[in-house]
Amino acid sequence: MGITAALSTLRAASRMAVDAVLPPRCLSCGTVVDLAGALCPDCFNGFTFIAQPFCRVCSIPLQAAAPDEPVCGTCLRERPDYNRARAVFVYNDASKSLLLKLKHGDRTDAAVHLARWMQRAGADVLETCDIIVPVPLHRWRLLWRSYNQSALLANALGRIARKKVVADALVRIKPTPSQGRLDRKSRQRNVARAFAVRRGPAIAGKRVLLVDDVLTSGATAEACTRALLAGGARQVDVLVLGRVPTPGT
Repeated sequence: MGITAALSTLRAASRMAVDAVLPPRCLSCGTVVDLAGALCPDCFNGFTFIAQPFCRVCSIPLQAAAPDEPVCGTCLRERPDYNRARAVFVYNDASKSLLLKLKHGDRTDAAVHLARWMQRAGADVLETCDIIVPVPLHRWRLLWRSYNQSALLANALGRIARKKVVADALVRIKPTPSQGRLDRKSRQRNVARAFAVRRGPAIAGKRVLLVDDVLTSGATAEACTRALLAGGARQVDVLVLGRVPTPGT
């Protein structure tokens, strides 16, 4: 048996031993599943994974078949500052539970599995990016939470896709209240001038892939994009897990 085959056999045996003691569980509800990083059938059926047709700019799912480069009405009226956004699934009641566990429930172990989902959904923006940058937390919120879920996803994605991650390229320079109950305009005001570039030379002339957990109105993604472009980035794309559909699109 060759060295490669022996290592493969050893890894398989190790996985079997671990699974026997700690069987893999559904990322969302914790039910035992066959494979690590999988969803159980009930949770899977509750997710709406984004597939064509969707807006090629903001990733909003579209209701009907569209041309080769479909763009939603919102993006036609007002193009976002970022170039393209990609998302894994629609942010609904089922996916919200999973993301809240990553964000607030210390389910940091899920990041590597979710990053694989992001790799598949964002293959085109990953291929063209030079560096990956997470959306930062303000230092007080980071101290309170102890980790930044966007940085966890970005670091895991960088390892999988073999892309450089500049985790401290951006800094949030002012604390902002939670945006959960704010409308689009209020969100834009809330994050206006909230971000600044910390690592200018690291992003200068680079095509940046901005990583976050959820894309709602796009206010945070656009505020980060404006800071990155002002700091010398060549282009900014966005990759997230959840996409909140805008009412009426």
